[in-house]
Amino acid sequence: MKKPNITREKTLAFAIRIVNLYKHLTINKNEFVMSRQLLKSGTSIGANAREAQHAESGADFIHKLSISQKEIGETMYWLELLHATEFITKAEFISIIKDCEELYAMITSSILTKKNNLQNQS
Repeated sequence: MKKPNITREKTLAFAIRIVNLYKHLTINKNEFVMSRQLLKSGTSIGANAREAQHAESGADFIHKLSISQKEIGETMYWLELLHATEFITKAEFISIIKDCEELYAMITSSILTKKNNLQNQS
């Protein structure tokens, strides 16, 4: 039986959440600029994490996850801005930012583990 990949599952679930937030913002709030940026960065997290699974080397794995890490930071920025400009409520913001923080911790942990493994091999 295949071992579950928590990062894969959580990044996909997060991307779905971002897509649904994008739909809400464009349909109900008529907000198109920040929501588009959020859509790009929020869905890119999982795409880069998925690419890392098929990395050509340890360094490539770290690079792909580092991009994912940067996309989380950008996603947090857009969420903060959407909250500050009252396009999303405080409750919505707190809920989704927690997901961002959890993903950031998971991806950072994977990067550090891979770096340690590479150092121990040399």
